[in-house]
Amino acid sequence: MATLSPHLKQATPVVAERGEGVHLFDDAGGRWLDFTAGIGVTSTGHCHPKVVAAAQEQVGRLIHGQYTTIMHRPLQQLTERLGEVLPEHLDSLFFSNSGSEAAEAAVRLARQATGKPNIIAFHGGFHGRTMGAASLTTSGTKIRAGFSPLMGGVVVAPFPDADHYGWDQETTTDFALKELDRLFATVTSPDDTAAMIIEPVLGEGGYMPANTRFLQGLRERADRHGVLLILDEVQTGWGRTGAFWGKDHFGVEADIMMTAKGLASGFPLSGIAATSEIMARAWPGSQGGTYGANAVACAAALATLDVIEEEGLVANAAGRGARLREGLEAVAAETAAISDVRGLGLMQGNQFRDADGEPDGATAAAVQQEAARRGLLLLTCGPWGQVVRFIPALVVDDDAVDEALGIWREAVDAVVG
Repeated sequence: MATLSPHLKQATPVVAERGEGVHLFDDAGGRWLDFTAGIGVTSTGHCHPKVVAAAQEQVGRLIHGQYTTIMHRPLQQLTERLGEVLPEHLDSLFFSNSGSEAAEAAVRLARQATGKPNIIAFHGGFHGRTMGAASLTTSGTKIRAGFSPLMGGVVVAPFPDADHYGWDQETTTDFALKELDRLFATVTSPDDTAAMIIEPVLGEGGYMPANTRFLQGLRERADRHGVLLILDEVQTGWGRTGAFWGKDHFGVEADIMMTAKGLASGFPLSGIAATSEIMARAWPGSQGGTYGANAVACAAALATLDVIEEEGLVANAAGRGARLREGLEAVAAETAAISDVRGLGLMQGNQFRDADGEPDGATAAAVQQEAARRGLLLLTCGPWGQVVRFIPALVVDDDAVDEALGIWREAVDAVVG
């Protein structure tokens, strides 16, 4: 009898039979409030009627049209529609299936476009589990351990995580930018550096946002040194942070931008966007894939765009995110074990520390599990698993937010008093 790998450990006890909006149900009638959204994937909620209808219709017309063999209309239409939400200068697209593939494609393009080998990543970043993407990932050693040697040419620079360093934001930003300048002077010459890659908000690394001065400092150095800036919007895109793209909070633009997760409301679809001039420098044959830009996934993405626009989900993420943040901060103010609440929009994290001020993954996990027992599904993240994150679908309403906050308060009280 075949079984799943023992290393595919579920974070919650749920065996889902169906989903609707921000809820999951099992076949015995159990109901859970899902504030994981498939790790930020089901942006329009579980089984949004418009997304379901679009996928069902497409299944009956064309399921798979391999996009370097034939062209299909959902891909053409999606490419056109993305021009309405992408920065105007990012006018050329390549599609794949996952965030890891988008990271691989972005790095390959940056190296081919510049003719330079090295990539600067930032501490705490998560870019995927495939070889190249894992080589860029420093959110935790579990992603990159045990299969060395990893891809060469990767240099890691500090991320301005003021909470980790114990400094104020200005001091931390000064430090991170100075260390980046030192890397250019001592480790990777600009003449050897193809790109810098960064998440506007650390995802697996602990839900820590970057800041405007730091990201604009990266943009200035990229321009000065002839280095490309890759923004990883896999988790922060599609309204998750209360702006359509995470970068919009910081007034910074990318040379290459990655997207996935909420793009197709649960169907596998990812991509990179770049300027036409940069994309043209990719080598012939370097872009492709059997399942990339699947016709059903593209149809779902088109419907996702419709729902986001028609239902005002970016504004909803901002409004409901503010309500969620206020409630989480109220719980944290009464709980010594929660040292920090941080994030943007509907991407909020609660950090746990012990009595000595050290990251406390054990307590975070205990509270996350207690919340699941009470009907609220959450996930942990951070290098020590010390952050419990809230990432509900963008369709979440005030009642669901308030219900989640009530369960959260009960779970925290039950574990830490």
